[in-house]
Amino acid sequence: MTTGTAQSSERPLRADARRNHQRLLTEARIAFTRCGTEVALEEVARRAGVGVGTLYRHFPSRQALMAAVFQDEVDSLLARSEELLKADRPCRALIDWLRAIIGHTSTYRGLSLALIGAADDEASGLSHCCRTMHAAGGALLERAQRTGAVRPEIDIDDLMRLTKAIALAVEETPEDPGVADRLLMLAVTGLLVDRGPGHPALRSSPAQVGDPATAR
Repeated sequence: MTTGTAQSSERPLRADARRNHQRLLTEARIAFTRCGTEVALEEVARRAGVGVGTLYRHFPSRQALMAAVFQDEVDSLLARSEELLKADRPCRALIDWLRAIIGHTSTYRGLSLALIGAADDEASGLSHCCRTMHAAGGALLERAQRTGAVRPEIDIDDLMRLTKAIALAVEETPEDPGVADRLLMLAVTGLLVDRGPGHPALRSSPAQVGDPATAR
């Protein structure tokens, strides 16, 4: 994912600019966690001790700032997808990946909607994030489909839209901690070739849907 900083593609930042850059990232992460991704950028700049013009010199859009803030988490998700590509049970690996994506996206209020809007918008600062996540998920989906466990007509674009929708539902119902697993269970029933009640991936309780012990 690119951070969207104008300077990053030209020359190293001066020491004071590096400090401003880091303060902005730190305060944006705190603000996104506490208030959601729609928090006023003027407030982020104020808390970082800089003017809003300085913020926009480092991050030309809200999406660019979000992409930079979430860089480490996206890198971790991509690393996790590489690990899951080597897992013994491709179907379980795919479900684990979906659960991880939902968990990340639903952590920050407003992120799911931002990702939905960025998926088809090449100009968005989050578009690169969407593309890399689609590629990682696509590899896991294809591997699960090759085993015959997942229906061949399932498309990664639709699957990613589904994860964002589940994340949005989680965000909108914080009083219900089990909603993510229940909705993921419903999604899994639509993915599997054998959708009967005896399928190994469906014998787990909703709270364990991300860990079907014997799923292919």
